[in-house]
Amino acid sequence: MTITAHPGAPLIDDDLSADLASAALSLARRFNAGATLWVISPQWEPHAHHVAVEFVHPVIMGKRALPSVALVEPDPVAQCRVATRPGDVIIAVASADQPQVRDAMRRAPAWGADTIWIGSGPRPPAGSADHTLWVASDDPMIPATGRFVLMYHLLWELTHVCFEHPGLLIPDDDVCTGDGCVTCGDEGRLAEVVLPPATALDTALVRTGSGEESVDVTVLGEVDVNDLILVHGGAAITRIDDTEVCR
Repeated sequence: MTITAHPGAPLIDDDLSADLASAALSLARRFNAGATLWVISPQWEPHAHHVAVEFVHPVIMGKRALPSVALVEPDPVAQCRVATRPGDVIIAVASADQPQVRDAMRRAPAWGADTIWIGSGPRPPAGSADHTLWVASDDPMIPATGRFVLMYHLLWELTHVCFEHPGLLIPDDDVCTGDGCVTCGDEGRLAEVVLPPATALDTALVRTGSGEESVDVTVLGEVDVNDLILVHGGAAITRIDDTEVCR
């Protein structure tokens, strides 16, 4: 067994510190706008409960109780699909090769949810989540250590630090949210099929990051419930397969 965390090395290195700060700011802004946090951990269910409790239980006087729920049924993707609403956040605590988490992460943009992936060992591919908090160690026991738990304890604490600075909770002015943006208007948007067309002349009902809408799927032919597609100008232009991630 190879252990890459050497004695004397910092528990939280510079890169992870920066990732934690960025994730906490994003999470605080989402909570401030009314988000609910959904937590999944198919491999390590206790971590899902632990993260949810950290945020929902105001253990320090004056701290806010934040809406957070652990989703621990056998199919976390189905649970996330039903639970999440645009503006929510999904935290996954899992290794990079956990198939249910990989699927939830890639579908989250179609549900309108931000994502945070916490884990150790080999990292997920770049872009797999909005924020990745990772311990760079090959030790398989890392998820059972205090060093691992420290990551989401710090995420909770830094989120509350952001609340103490209201100016930080205002989204950046350069974030594009409207239909009038020329740049974003030229990109495909990820969507998940809710209801396929009844006939070849009908549209499909899909779910996107901004809600449900009807789109033309003529180019694709037949589509099934839960298919991931890219939508541009009110029409589906391609399918997204299991290996593709769109951010």
